[in-house]
Amino acid sequence: MDTNPRVPAVQEAAREGPRSAPGKERPAPSASGTPFSGIRVGSFAGFQITLDYSWFVIFFLIFGTFAGAILPAHAPGLEYPTYLILGFAGTVLFFVSLLGHELAHAFVARSKGIEVEGITLFIFGGMARTRSEAVTPGDEFQIAGVGPLASFAFAAIFYLAALVGTGQGLHGGMVVLAEYLAFLNFLLAIFNLLPGFPLDGGRLLRAAIWRITGSLRHATRVATTAGRGLGFGIIGLGIFAILAGGAFVGGLWFIFVGWFLSHAAGASYQQLLLRDVLGHLSARDAMTPDPETVGPDLPVERLVREFFLARPYNSFPVTQDGVVVGLVTLSQVKETPWEEWEGRVVADIMTSLSEVVVVEPETPMLEVLERLGEGDQRRILVAQEWELVGILSTTDVTRWLDRATLMEHSPPMPNDRSRESPDTTLSGRLS
Repeated sequence: MDTNPRVPAVQEAAREGPRSAPGKERPAPSASGTPFSGIRVGSFAGFQITLDYSWFVIFFLIFGTFAGAILPAHAPGLEYPTYLILGFAGTVLFFVSLLGHELAHAFVARSKGIEVEGITLFIFGGMARTRSEAVTPGDEFQIAGVGPLASFAFAAIFYLAALVGTGQGLHGGMVVLAEYLAFLNFLLAIFNLLPGFPLDGGRLLRAAIWRITGSLRHATRVATTAGRGLGFGIIGLGIFAILAGGAFVGGLWFIFVGWFLSHAAGASYQQLLLRDVLGHLSARDAMTPDPETVGPDLPVERLVREFFLARPYNSFPVTQDGVVVGLVTLSQVKETPWEEWEGRVVADIMTSLSEVVVVEPETPMLEVLERLGEGDQRRILVAQEWELVGILSTTDVTRWLDRATLMEHSPPMPNDRSRESPDTTLSGRLS
C-alpha cells in the first residue's frame, strides 16, 4: 500500500525509463554535450553547424574592423551605409571560408570511417566534432592536412576575384574586400600549419612522429609539448606588444590565443593518458557495487537522521520493489526548509528516473566519463534490467583519473592506438 500519493507517479516514471535506458541505443551527444554549446543554425551534407555563443564576439570584431577601419582606409569616399554593407558581406564570406576549412576536415574524416557529429564555430575559429580520431598515421596526416589546403584554396579564389574585379573596373570597396579575404585565408592556413598541437600543423607533426616511432602516446607527448611551447611564445609576443609597442588590444588578443593553445595542448595529452587508463574498463569495474538505497515513501526527517547523518554518503539511489526509481542527494535535502521535513517524503524531493543518467554494467568507462556531466547530480546509476547494481560518482572516477598520471612518464608502448573514444578535433584557429 502506498503511503504517499506521489509514489504511483514514481512508479510511472520508472516505467517511462531513465535518461538513457539500459538496453536502448543512446543518441549521439548534442552540441551542448561537447566542450562548446551554442545555437544550431542548420546542417550541410549531414554535418550539423553550430555557432558557439563566443562566436558573436569575433563576428562583431571582424565586422567592425572591415567596416570601420580597412574599407574606409583603402576605399575612401564611400557612404557610411556602404561600408556597413560591405563589412557585413566580408565578415560573412570570411566565416563561410572558415566553415569550408572545417568541412574539409569533416569530409575526409568521414571518408576514413570516422563519425563526425558536426562543426562548431567559436571565438578562436572552428572545430570539427568527431566521435573518434584516426586509427593510422596516414589517416591523421590526411585529415589534418586538408584544412590548410582548403584555406589556401579560398585565398587563391579571393585573390583571383580581386584581380578580375580590378581588370573589370569593379567597385573599389569590393576589390579591397576580396584582397583582404585572400590575405586572411592565407594567414589562417599559415597559422594552422604551425607545428603545435592541436593546430593542424601539430597534428601533422604527431602523424609523422607516430609513423616513425609507432607510438601514438610518444607522438602526442612531443606534439603537445610543442603546442604548449607555441602557446607560451604567443603569450610572450602579446606581452611584448603591450609593453614595447603600446598595442594593448592586439597584445591582449595574442595572450588569449596563446593561453588557449597551451591549455588545449595540455588537455589533449591528458585526454590520451586517460584513454590509456580507462580504455579497457567498464562501469562495473569502477562503480561502487550494491549501494545502500532508500524507498520513495521514506519521510525526509528519517532520511536525514537515519541516513545522511549516520552514513558517509552524499546521495542514495531510490528503489521500490527492487526497481530503481530515482536518486536523492544531500543538496536536495538542504534545499528543503527544515520545517517541511516531517511532512514530506523522499519522492517529493528526489530526482526522478527520467532525469537520472543510467548505464548498464558493461558500458565502457570512456562513455561513462563523457556522460557524467549530463546529469545535475554528477552521479550515474548502474542498472541491469532496471535492477540497481551500483553507483558511479565523480569520486569513483577521480580514483581512476589519478592513475592517468602514472602513465605520463612511463615508457611508450608500441602500437598504442586506442582511439575509439569520444573526442573533439580542434582546428581552424583564428589569430
